[in-house]
Amino acid sequence: MLINWYRFSSPVSFYPLAGSVSYACSVLAALLAGAGLFIALVVAPTDATQGDAYRIIYVHVPAAWMAMFIYLVMAGWSAFALAFNTRLSAMMAQALAPTGALMAGLALWTGAFWGRPTWGTYWAWDARMTSTLILLFLYLGVIALRNAIEDPRRADRACALLALVGAINVPIIYFSVQWWNTLHQGSSISLTVAPKMAMTMLAGMLVMTAAAWCYTIAVSLARVQAIIVERERGAGWLQSLIATPQA
Repeated sequence: MLINWYRFSSPVSFYPLAGSVSYACSVLAALLAGAGLFIALVVAPTDATQGDAYRIIYVHVPAAWMAMFIYLVMAGWSAFALAFNTRLSAMMAQALAPTGALMAGLALWTGAFWGRPTWGTYWAWDARMTSTLILLFLYLGVIALRNAIEDPRRADRACALLALVGAINVPIIYFSVQWWNTLHQGSSISLTVAPKMAMTMLAGMLVMTAAAWCYTIAVSLARVQAIIVERERGAGWLQSLIATPQA
């Protein structure tokens, strides 16, 4: 049976779906995070060069990956909002921004604690560090701009433009280690070559990354539900849905 996916482009149809998916992903995120941390802290061996300090990568790397990916997804939803004037697309972009800011901040914070024993400093104006800091400022700028504009539709357009312009920073972060001489090493994981780390370490990182994905989906969908309630306040369909007990 074919599913009419266009039906879920409406807040009326998307609201209950978001609740179900958010709950499932939150449970899965907790299970994956528990398994990933067990691999990272107990199963994975101590690194021959960095010792146990390397274990922070199990939080740092997934957070950095998600910070970049979330921004691209936010920019994609923003493009849909501008091109098709769809309310739900703008709501999705709005819901993703706080989680993206969290991931960017977490990547910078854990990176500082990793850098101290590895490079001898918490912070250096390295190309990747600086571009990731700019990414955090872009997220905060989108959030601040939305709060500064009272009209939701005008805020949608302004934030969408800022998100699209800022998207150019994502490839700069990704390719910074190739374009400039930075403290960061090249990628340890590639689709074209064998991984440069032990399989146990790789497994832990991938499980933690999956946990970060599920967490992002869960909290973003829960947040978009709250945004729908706020922006559709007074709509008859929403009043009846909220008044009806959910199974």
